[in-house]
Amino acid sequence: MNYTLNQLQIFLKVVQTNSITKAAEELNLTQPAVSIQIKNLQAQFDIPLIEIIGKKIYITDFGKEIAESAKNILDQVYAINYKTMAFKDQLVGRLKISIVSTGKYVLPYFLSDFLRTNPGVEISIDVTNREKVLESQLENEVDFSLVSDALDNPTFDSIDLLSNDLYLIGNSETAKMKPTFNYQDFKNELPLIFREYGSGTRKIMESYFKKQGVDGLKKIELMSNEAVKQAVIAGLGYSIMPIIGIKNEVNAGTLKIIEREGLPISTKWKLIWHKDKSLSPVSKAFLTYVGENKDQIKQKYFQ
Repeated sequence: MNYTLNQLQIFLKVVQTNSITKAAEELNLTQPAVSIQIKNLQAQFDIPLIEIIGKKIYITDFGKEIAESAKNILDQVYAINYKTMAFKDQLVGRLKISIVSTGKYVLPYFLSDFLRTNPGVEISIDVTNREKVLESQLENEVDFSLVSDALDNPTFDSIDLLSNDLYLIGNSETAKMKPTFNYQDFKNELPLIFREYGSGTRKIMESYFKKQGVDGLKKIELMSNEAVKQAVIAGLGYSIMPIIGIKNEVNAGTLKIIEREGLPISTKWKLIWHKDKSLSPVSKAFLTYVGENKDQIKQKYFQ
């Protein structure tokens, strides 16, 4: 057998996400690179690891067993690395964090200096929607989570990081609305573009339009903020999106903010964790770092 740790890591991510595309995104690799590594790993076995029917991936029973073995192997490798670092008096361990999709514009700035100062810390980030983020906390699958809407749940402790403002947007043509424009006009105009159920942004949009007394609108539903953004740029409709993910497009003029009463909608980015969780030394160190440095990070990157 000539499989590599890199191949095992990539295969495990494909199994966890049930998608080559999502695995590539989370590993910061191209889709062809992931496919090649999976092909090379499969070449080591006579029994299929995965089956592709249509465009959907199915993990075989044998593939699931290999994935479980891969996880055990990788955990042992991490343990060896941690022990080596510990003998050098370095902070060692893994941080597991789940974040809502727009969180990718926030979390890296709260991690970069911490990881640079503590090279023995490894990070695992799961990017998904709000519903699954909270589920991962309740199932004790992660150390921290990043959410962007009001969270009134006594199960979690939290720390506020920065504000999150959401605006109604269109492209350079669809944003040319009359001053007398009424939300009811959406019934005759282009549709509103929503995220999927379980998304925090969708929850905020639905709450806002309910307060406006608007229902029965045309809708398009997409599975990611990037897909929503591109659909709005293409002129398919309007949406409400966090400014943090569309600044470049607004500055370039490909997206336009549409000013309306009650907008922007302001929420808070919050780092949350289960109040009953016993935090590891790495988790405690990260929480202390965030508490001591969040204001400087906010001023440096988000003003």
